[in-house]
Amino acid sequence: MKIAFICTENSARSQMAEGYAKHFANLYKMNIEVFSAGSNPAPSINPLAIKVMAEEGIDLSYQRPKSFQEIPFDQINLVITLCGDGKETCPYVPAHKREHWGLPDPVKVEGTEEERLKIFRKVRDEIKEKVKNLILSLKNS
Repeated sequence: MKIAFICTENSARSQMAEGYAKHFANLYKMNIEVFSAGSNPAPSINPLAIKVMAEEGIDLSYQRPKSFQEIPFDQINLVITLCGDGKETCPYVPAHKREHWGLPDPVKVEGTEEERLKIFRKVRDEIKEKVKNLILSLKNS
């Protein structure tokens, strides 16, 4: 099974989803390859995404934003797009199966670092729940 998480910049949501999917696949001893990419990749992962995932014991510091050209889409079984609001254009990626998880982009939130961290944690927790449910559903199918 190969899964790709897709968003625009591949700097927060899709990176967090990739981290959780690898974590849960490993935890449940499942053979799943996990990828993430963006239609317009950022230069680096957002430091707040790295920080909130570190709180969960998941290290994103070694990951980097990737373009679509770096993902073997012809081999992907499931593509999950993570774009949230109407201002974002979620890229269309052909795949055997597609899902859309509409999640707000925490990178776009303004405010103090603590206010921004609160939003990052909220989005992180939503992603964690969705990814865990996905991996468990694949395990039980």
